[in-house]
Amino acid sequence: MELPYAEPYKIKMVESIKRSTKDQRLEWIKKAHYNLFNLSSENVFIDVLTDSGTGAMSDQQWAEMMVGDESYAGSSSFLKLKKQVKKITGFKYFLPTHQGRAAENVLFSAMVKEGDIVPGNSHFDTTKGHIEFRKATAVDCTIDEAFDTSVIHPFKGNVDLRKLETVFKNYPKEKIPFVILTITCNSAGGQPVSVKNTKEVSKLCKQYGVPLYFDAARFSENAYFIKKREKGFQDKTIKEIVKEVFSYGDGMTMSAKKDGLVNMGGFIALNNKEVFKQATVFNIMYEGFITYGGMNGRDMGALAVGLNESTEYNYLESRVEQVAYLGQKLVDYGVPVQQPFGGHAIFLDANKFVPTIPREEYRAQALAIELYIVGGIRGVEIGTVLADRDPFTRKNRYPDLELVRLAIPRRTYTNNHMDYIAATLKNIYDSREGAKSGYKIVDEAPIMRHFTVKFEKI
Repeated sequence: MELPYAEPYKIKMVESIKRSTKDQRLEWIKKAHYNLFNLSSENVFIDVLTDSGTGAMSDQQWAEMMVGDESYAGSSSFLKLKKQVKKITGFKYFLPTHQGRAAENVLFSAMVKEGDIVPGNSHFDTTKGHIEFRKATAVDCTIDEAFDTSVIHPFKGNVDLRKLETVFKNYPKEKIPFVILTITCNSAGGQPVSVKNTKEVSKLCKQYGVPLYFDAARFSENAYFIKKREKGFQDKTIKEIVKEVFSYGDGMTMSAKKDGLVNMGGFIALNNKEVFKQATVFNIMYEGFITYGGMNGRDMGALAVGLNESTEYNYLESRVEQVAYLGQKLVDYGVPVQQPFGGHAIFLDANKFVPTIPREEYRAQALAIELYIVGGIRGVEIGTVLADRDPFTRKNRYPDLELVRLAIPRRTYTNNHMDYIAATLKNIYDSREGAKSGYKIVDEAPIMRHFTVKFEKI
């Protein structure tokens, strides 16, 4: 008899979560102006809003916290992290930041100016926000297959080289500070980028004299998919794959709250000394001195351990396959999701789930709200609300995909929780014919509105 799979860890501590009634949740979401970000976490049963900083750290990470060096300058914890970043990524220069969007803020302050063009593969919300805040333009060059949730393609995060070259031909290189390659590609459904595509993008960038940078929040999960799906990499270790991927780029930003396995932290790593020197100025202005960058010494130590753990196959297998477990349950129930399944989340296809709700009434947001009302489960809209308004026309931007993301925190929930999520969604899907109307916005910020937007039910 073949032995069943078992997670490569055991549980030392638990945290209680409380159930609530549907009437209570109706009251709470109304008080939150139908914005799931405004809910108290105490009023959420299963929280899959994000996998960013919400996972469980290991005993080795907690042990490192106890020996954190909190010296303002040149702490031993900083030196541990610096050494680990160099070992994992191969990049020469390193700046810590308090999280990923802070890394973007520092790097983009040094590199992006008004009128610039920044091509990439489906830039995520903070990336696009930092670009547009500087009155530059993000251009999506993702392959077309990424925008059909039913198409099975092993690397839906890949860049379409023809789209990218069109950008290079239409704008002088002085207007293109860099290409940003997001691994895995969150906005496309947590989809990976192949080594082959990365190499081709790198070659094209070099041909046109444009640097290539990675948004590397989930670089380990990307490497896992490469090992499982790309010919020639089955016998390579995760760390070997990671090193090769980064060898094709000029630098990276990192939200360590994902594949760093910590609750807070980020960094910039790069090869260009001049860019490093420019970024250092902004790091000191926005984040703190260059040897802590907004991070405690103990957090830097935990991150150094986390980077090592996240690039081990056994950990990644348990993490990615739990996400796939939920995805397969939903497919078996007939619920439309992005396929193949992403590495950190399952993405519900709201266009197919609730096509009866008009797009201008934010159908994906409506579905996310219903998931909370019915099951106490908090996901997040990845659709028109997140896409923001066009910075010039101020009209809503309607992306090809209207998604609800169920981001699974690392080493936190069991498969029983996945079963509960799947059953809740099956019940909602079976009764979807009654969904006719959605929500209207009554208050919103001019950029990255999804965090604080207020809705009224139509």
